[in-house]
Amino acid sequence: MTFGRQSGPPASSKQVEYLRALVQKAGHDDLRSARHPLGLTQRQAGGKFTKGEASALIDRLLDGGGTGDGPPAASSAGPVPGGGDGEGTSFGHDAAAERLEAEQAELLRGMPAGLIAGELERRGWQVTSPF
Repeated sequence: MTFGRQSGPPASSKQVEYLRALVQKAGHDDLRSARHPLGLTQRQAGGKFTKGEASALIDRLLDGGGTGDGPPAASSAGPVPGGGDGEGTSFGHDAAAERLEAEQAELLRGMPAGLIAGELERRGWQVTSPF
C-alpha cells in the first residue's frame, strides 16, 4: 500500500455522518477531538474511513467501547468496572448498562428506517417492509 492511501473502498457519506453522530453522542465535539480517546489516525480524524474501519468503529461505539485508548477495531482486554470477574457486580454497573441501552434506543429512534435496514442487511439480516 502506498503512503496516504486507504486500504479498501471508502466509507459512504451516510456511514461517516452516522459515525459523527455517535461520536457526538459519546461526548466529543467532532472526530478530531475524539482522535486520541478513540485511537483514531490522522486520516480518520479528518473523516476519511474505509468501509471496514467505519463499520468496526460504529460497532465499537454502539457496544459502549467508545472511550478506549486502543485503535478502532481493538477490544478492551482490561477488567470491567464493577464486574466481569464474577464478584463485585454492583447496582452501578447494572444502572450504567440500562442507561447505555436507553441511550442507544433513543439514538436509533432518530435514525432513518432505511439507514437502519441497510446496516441490518450488511450484518446478514433480512429486512422486509411492514407495508
